[in-house]
Amino acid sequence: MKRTKFHVDRRRFLATSAAATFGAISARVWAGQPSVPEYLREYAALYRKDPHAAAIEWFRNAKFGLFMHYGLYSLLGGEWQGKMVTTGKGNSNLVAEWIQFHARIPVAEYAKLADRFTAERFDADFITDLAIAAGMKYVNITTRHHDSFCLFRTKQTDFNSLNTPARRDLVAELADACRRKGLGLFLYYSHGRDWRHPHAPTLAWCGNARPHYESPQPEYIPDDQVDVRIYADFMEKQITELLTQYGPIAGIWLDGEGVLKSYAAATGRPLSEVCELMRVPQLYATIRRLQPQCLISYKRGVNGDEDFLTPERKSFGLEHSGKPLEINTTLQQHSWGYNKYSKLKSFDEIWNTLALARSLPACLLLNTGPLGDGSIRPAEERMLRDVGRRIRKEGWPTAPNVG
Repeated sequence: MKRTKFHVDRRRFLATSAAATFGAISARVWAGQPSVPEYLREYAALYRKDPHAAAIEWFRNAKFGLFMHYGLYSLLGGEWQGKMVTTGKGNSNLVAEWIQFHARIPVAEYAKLADRFTAERFDADFITDLAIAAGMKYVNITTRHHDSFCLFRTKQTDFNSLNTPARRDLVAELADACRRKGLGLFLYYSHGRDWRHPHAPTLAWCGNARPHYESPQPEYIPDDQVDVRIYADFMEKQITELLTQYGPIAGIWLDGEGVLKSYAAATGRPLSEVCELMRVPQLYATIRRLQPQCLISYKRGVNGDEDFLTPERKSFGLEHSGKPLEINTTLQQHSWGYNKYSKLKSFDEIWNTLALARSLPACLLLNTGPLGDGSIRPAEERMLRDVGRRIRKEGWPTAPNVG
């Protein structure tokens, strides 16, 4: 990938240097002498007895979190070659973070977006201050989405934010801000789906495991040569990096369950066997060994060992699962990443969704899609601040308005 020369302003230099220093120091401190994480201070007594139990109790009481889908797709805003991209089912199905899939952008062509990635207005302090103003207790960011582009320092691939004009570790910056302000940090990571890695699940696993390209992609290999164990090893190494570079992490938030479940259904193999093939139990064990308080989720669950469940947009009856629940949904009406064509939901819609979550009870993970430069759209900022003001004025909603 071509490196682009650019001028580093003082603010960016200081932010990057501070984040790098924090990552190096906190990783050493965390590995050698674990203390109570800032976000768990209120649960210190329980934490000293059982870090995992303290984290579960904290999560049950957290109520509200900020989700951010940010990556190369944010530069496109749902548009490719001057045209709005949809799922093919009309404007009600706009896409953003799935644009490589639906527009069938070749792997090499999509990778060129990295030369435009500056993240010049990505401000971890602004983001965390906004989350606090909204009444939120945690933040979750897409460290690596289905396109495989990473927002963190990694030795496993050069397809990451440090090899772009940004030259920044955005996860380090956000981890530093969350630690200073007592927010929990969750790290989204695409597990079952990867549109770049040659050994990731193929279309033989699931119809949306990869884009349906009309011509072979040089980055891919024949299906009979794919070994998902190599991909699983790659992922475990990356998640190990995430858990050893940035201090205490509140949770690893995995995505891509549909690929594993589709493969199990298509082949007649038990889902547990597919999980073994993808080394899910080993990954969970690694997470818990490295950071005992770190919670694990994999959407609606794949092997039953997840700490909480997090379905999209509604509960699907999972409030009866016996596990803590989180509903994740969007400020935009449609896509998760920034889409210039998508309208925002109304305040009443957002407030009603928060009320529904509280009535289950469940946490609400509310998503914003930053612009390509990393900034939050003013309308989304206003919405989040308005929600926070109403919470402070009236308290948490207890039941949705179904009238």
